[in-house]
Amino acid sequence: MVLGATMAAAAPVAAVPRVSAQTTFESYRCGDGTQFIVAFYPDDNRAHLQIDGREVTLAKRLAISGARYSGGGVSLQITRAGAIMIKHVKRPLTACEQI
Repeated sequence: MVLGATMAAAAPVAAVPRVSAQTTFESYRCGDGTQFIVAFYPDDNRAHLQIDGREVTLAKRLAISGARYSGGGVSLQITRAGAIMIKHVKRPLTACEQI
């Protein structure tokens, strides 16, 4: 009975995924009324959005200044000065602010 208890104690425990301290979640409200949450994960160059009740993963795109991400009909732009703009679902590009 002792051997069985020892083996059970030595069995690996399932790893619980944890959000890294470097993971960034930010909420935004835009001029056109759009609200979204964006997440940036370490070692992942994509932006992960929750917008219009759906999840969208945006790939990083070439940008002359700042950063640009797009995918799933959504485009997110972040200027070097930190301004955030989003374009989605046939809506015009609109400025957003962190809430």
